[in-house]
Amino acid sequence: MKVAVIIVAAGRGHRVGADLPKQYLPLCGKPILQHTVAAFLKVPTINLIQTVIHANDQALYETAIGDLDLLPPVFGGDTRQQSVIRGLESLAMHEPDLVLIHDAARPFISPRHIEGIIAAAEEHGAVIPTLPVVDTVKQIDGQHITGTIDRSSLARAQTPQAFRFKLIYMAHLRTAATTPLTDDCAVAEACGIRVTTVPGEDRNFKITTAGDLMKAEHMMKQQLTDIRTGMGYDVHAFAPGDQVTLCGVPIPHTAKLKGHSDADVALHALTDALLGAIGEGDIGVHFPPSDDQWKGAASDIFLKHAADLLHDKGGVIANLDLTIICEAPKISPHHDAMRNHIADLLDLAPNRVSIKATTTEKLGFAGREEGIAAQAIVTVRLPE
Repeated sequence: MKVAVIIVAAGRGHRVGADLPKQYLPLCGKPILQHTVAAFLKVPTINLIQTVIHANDQALYETAIGDLDLLPPVFGGDTRQQSVIRGLESLAMHEPDLVLIHDAARPFISPRHIEGIIAAAEEHGAVIPTLPVVDTVKQIDGQHITGTIDRSSLARAQTPQAFRFKLIYMAHLRTAATTPLTDDCAVAEACGIRVTTVPGEDRNFKITTAGDLMKAEHMMKQQLTDIRTGMGYDVHAFAPGDQVTLCGVPIPHTAKLKGHSDADVALHALTDALLGAIGEGDIGVHFPPSDDQWKGAASDIFLKHAADLLHDKGGVIANLDLTIICEAPKISPHHDAMRNHIADLLDLAPNRVSIKATTTEKLGFAGREEGIAAQAIVTVRLPE
């Protein structure tokens, strides 16, 4: 069996109330679409994944997907039905036996559930995952109840809906000129195709509103149960100059910090702590001081790289705690700017960023004002 997947990601998602289409909004540090695609990539029986995107979203899509092994995206149409047809057309040359059609904004579909849907589609030819209607359903006319509907014959539809490829392709072609239908099961029904229901998953809900996005963020974080801690420490000596850069913030001073990059001792310590938490070596492994391309580079680059490695592993930063050790310059006037810069850089709430400063009571190199040291501890959460 050759199994293909169409992920429909061409919608605008206005009801979520964001500037971006909802499939590109961040969910625990990764775009929703990336989470959705990753679930299907974990299923070994799937051979092809075809995304259908909006023509204006190419750059957003490339950022979200990166180097994941997918077919090139195709552009969708004005309706979901038109978008699915274009996805089916692009798959026709590959001649899949089965196709699963899934909403991009359902990132919690489990690989095990996908495998069950594939097996059911192989047996029945057309399947849809559904959930029972648990609330009493009322028929209304404006603000008034006109009746109660028997919920025993009702079900809530989910995706992926799975079909023999030729069956659903022909059904879509036959119904293309009709009033747009809201899901692929409706397309099959319109052509007299019998669709079998299989149990759905409560967790496989569609992100539609801002409340759904908050729920999804909470659920995603609950899945991150592997808690790790990393520690970083760095020192830079003073050299002639008129300012230092700490936490990405330029601070006037009677000297600068000496280093190959911008010598931001605070961000270097944070970078090492983050790399240590995920077992990825230290800053020198990723950005060797012998490499001239990093000469004078902003240390924002280093910290963002470490955060990207964490996100690639499906993890998030729980909190970070930074201590800057120096006699001068004074850190407190710049505390908020430094904290906010790190929070913005790592897409964290400021209350997850702690910055403290201390002296060594005139002892040692820091006490003699020969340089600045920084130490950092970072806690991250990863999936098991």
